[in-house]
Order: sequence, then C-alpha cells, then structure tokens
Amino acid sequence: MQRVQTALAAAGSAARVIALSQTARTAADAAAALGCPLGAIVKSLVFSVGDQPVMALISGDRRCVSKILPQLTGLEGKVSRADADAVRAATGYAIGGVSPLGHPSPLPTVIDGALQRFDAIYAAAGHSHCVFGTTLDELVRLSGGAVNDDVGQDL
Repeated sequence: MQRVQTALAAAGSAARVIALSQTARTAADAAAALGCPLGAIVKSLVFSVGDQPVMALISGDRRCVSKILPQLTGLEGKVSRADADAVRAATGYAIGGVSPLGHPSPLPTVIDGALQRFDAIYAAAGHSHCVFGTTLDELVRLSGGAVNDDVGQDL
C-alpha cells in the first residue's frame, strides 16, 4: 500500500490509496465495496509470453484475450497465466492486490480500451483491501501501457 502511494506521488499523481473495510480481492468485491460498476474496476493480470512477464489491465466486466498478447507486445513464445509465485516475482505483490504500478522492473503492459467507458476507474493498491482511483489517461501514463480494444472481451 505504501509502495503504491509512493509510486503515485513519484509519478506526479494526486491519487490517494483508499483503504476499504471490505476486501477488494476480486473485481466484484472491489465494485461492491466502492459502489461502482464492475467495469470500472481494473483487473491487473499477469501472463508469461515465453519467459517474459506481461501485464494486462482489463476492465472488471471483461476477460483478457491472452492469445493476442505476443502480437500486442512484440514478444515471442507461448502464452500462459502466471502462477502466484511468478506474479509476486514480477510485480512484488500477491494475487488479489496486484497494482498496475510500483513493480521492481517495468513490465510490458496492455490496457483494455473498454475502460474508457468510465470517467473514474479503480485499481488495486498492493493489498487486498486497498485501491486507488484514477482515469484511463492517467493509468496509461502511470503504467506505461498501451490501450488496445481487442485485449478484452465481454464475459
């Protein structure tokens, strides 16, 4: 949580980490705790393309179309969902609180264009009870990610 707040401040963001009394471990949990649409929640998903970890930031009411990650990132190799250990190694966070920023090293990142439907979006802040509010434009800046309309698909 503190690492995310520090990363936000270092990036010049005015966003503040919000500590929730309820869990935000899943997108549905976070939406319920915040009283916002499920789609306004940013799911921070980690995949491997070959040996390279890749982050997909997907709207909460959609799923990642992982097969296109090599094309979108310019990486080669088999795509697989990262396990809990690989997620922690790549991001420094445990599943259920993976933030899109504050990683040990930058990750190739793709962002679901469906997030543009919302003026305010919410992402995990390093703990299962913490989030931060932002905008799609700021998320792009903070994560270094590229927006793509094809990386997400309706559930």
